Amino acid sequence: MEKRVMTDGKRRRGLSVASALLGGVLVLSACSGGSDDNPKAESGGGGSQAKADEAAAKENSEAQIKITPKDGSSNASINNDAKVTVAKGTLTQVTMKTAAGAAVAGEISADKKSWEPSGQLERGTVYKVAATAKDSEGRAAHENASFTTVSPDDSFIGNFTPEDGSTVGVGMPVSITFNKAITNKADVQKGITVSSTSGQEVVGHWFSANRLDFRPEEYWKGNSTVTLKLKLDGVEGADGVYGVQQKTVTFKIGRNQVSIVDAKTKTMKVTQDGKTIKTIPISAGSPENKTYEGKMVMSEKFKETRMNGATVGFTDDDGKGEYDIKDVPHAIRLSTSGTFIHGNYWGADSIFGSVNTSHGCVGLNDTKGANDPDTEGAWFYNNSIIGDVVDVRNTGDKTIAPDNGLNGWNMDWAAWKAGSAV
Repeated sequence: MEKRVMTDGKRRRGLSVASALLGGVLVLSACSGGSDDNPKAESGGGGSQAKADEAAAKENSEAQIKITPKDGSSNASINNDAKVTVAKGTLTQVTMKTAAGAAVAGEISADKKSWEPSGQLERGTVYKVAATAKDSEGRAAHENASFTTVSPDDSFIGNFTPEDGSTVGVGMPVSITFNKAITNKADVQKGITVSSTSGQEVVGHWFSANRLDFRPEEYWKGNSTVTLKLKLDGVEGADGVYGVQQKTVTFKIGRNQVSIVDAKTKTMKVTQDGKTIKTIPISAGSPENKTYEGKMVMSEKFKETRMNGATVGFTDDDGKGEYDIKDVPHAIRLSTSGTFIHGNYWGADSIFGSVNTSHGCVGLNDTKGANDPDTEGAWFYNNSIIGDVVDVRNTGDKTIAPDNGLNGWNMDWAAWKAGSAV
């Protein structure tokens, strides 16, 4: 019996020694504390290191700093994610830098409870944040984090027209072209709103996976204001591809100007609010090269530009353009495919109002150099703005495709609404 008790005691002492050794290893690996000469310290039993840790804990700041996105995050938003907040304390300093060391401007809030960067971040960039705060006792707390913003490969943007602050004609749609194909069309369209002070219903129509246009049933009301809001930040447009835009755009609708081109009578009536203010003789497309019919919206204006037939398929046997005019005056684009209404100085004065001679454009009498303000070409150019409508009739050609330029008005309202994803 006595021998068995001694054996059990030795076993227990052996286990105690093993535990102490393991404890020592754990302490050393955690914070290099403990001492071989002090078993009490090794077992966490009130040695000098334990007292030091206890004292340090009592001196800890109560301030609790939170950095978002959390440390190690990827695909972070370039607009809304970056933020530093503090509870039970106030922020004293926040720095944010790129991995390359470039500082990011930001500002601590008036109550010193939060910090945000002043502007939009760059895509595909690593940012490092360091924050310091203090509690009511003045004790400092620190926090650090690093995150990466969404990369260009994993994000999409929409290039839109018209521009913020512009004044446009009544036919100007809001047209957005995305740099990545959108498969989650409903989610993306829900992130975009277009409204008008006129109160008109505005509906979006997807022409493709990359293009979304918005318009009302009828032309915009003259002198109204239209607002486009893009809230696409974090919206998944396709598998693993997220939006990064957060923007509000406003533009004004000018006077209601619609010009009606009649290829049969070879005239153009310029109307404002439905009343004819000027009638201009024109020369439309020849019988061999008819002008498209339909409602066409002005998208670009050039005081002078080059027109080369080769760029739109009009070539001679040698492959060169049937025409190549390097100084076409007062040119206004009506379609992506190359339909313009423009000045013409090379045709005889007698053709305007009497003969259709062009390769598909609408020509107005003009002079070389685009410097004579008294020509029809100059007058029309100077009295037109982007977004005005040119309604071409009686050419004998087909109606222009709604997506050939900004020409969605050639689609009836039911078909337009059918192209909405929401």
